[in-house]
Amino acid sequence: MRLNIYHRTTYSYDAPVQYGLQQIRLTPKARAGQRIIDWSIEIEGGEKELTFDDEHNNAVDLVRIDPGATRLSIICRGEVETPQNDGILGGHGGYAPLWLFRRQTDLTRVGDGVRAILAEVQDDAAGIARLHKLSATIRDRVTYETGTTGVETTAEDAIASKQGVCQDHAHIFLAAARELGHPARYVSGYLKIDDVVDQDATHAWAEAYVDGIGWIGFDVSNVISPDERYVRVATGLDYRGAAPISGMRFGSAEETLHVDLQVQAQGQQQHQSQQQGAASAPSRE
Repeated sequence: MRLNIYHRTTYSYDAPVQYGLQQIRLTPKARAGQRIIDWSIEIEGGEKELTFDDEHNNAVDLVRIDPGATRLSIICRGEVETPQNDGILGGHGGYAPLWLFRRQTDLTRVGDGVRAILAEVQDDAAGIARLHKLSATIRDRVTYETGTTGVETTAEDAIASKQGVCQDHAHIFLAAARELGHPARYVSGYLKIDDVVDQDATHAWAEAYVDGIGWIGFDVSNVISPDERYVRVATGLDYRGAAPISGMRFGSAEETLHVDLQVQAQGQQQHQSQQQGAASAPSRE
């Protein structure tokens, strides 16, 4: 499937920012059948200082906020061709060794909540079947609800509150899968939602490594393995390592965040453009 993506993130500040840096992980990965046909990142109110690949083979742009700026916009546009691979990515690659993905982090530390979920899947057959059961169990235990958690919410916190978003579902899955002995990693990216064009956030899911097969994706929030509607952008041990945008700034300015995101299939975009053109055409009556 060919997906057209427009993603604009705007930070507005209530006072001029004298110094700030942002790390941007918003360039899709060209791996496992995913092909980048066209991709660009434009910065308004700042300037790219450096581009590099991090330890997870994520493309990272380091952006400096213009001194005195009161607004920073990051605009991504492009077209990506995605495969239908039932979530199977295959063998391990990149700079980080496979054993690193068994490591717990502050956001994925195992506690009583994760252990209670694991107790429900321990008797299931090992391998993929148990991981799918794990995904479904997490989704049953933690209802998808926006506005109830934040970027510092841990897996145990989300289980205790019984609410969360895709980031929380992924963190719980990572904690549990690693406890079962699987290397596991966090994925941030884009999802084409059926019958929806305008979105207000990127998506997140998890991947686990199964011997003899390799990396397999699990979208706990939708209880499926990622298909051709998904675009993989960045990976890490948790959200912090794969965050689309993260950074720091000096000063006391408060910020407001606004996101415009559109993910469309190529034919869908053409159809929408034709409809808009017809709606705006002058009457010939």
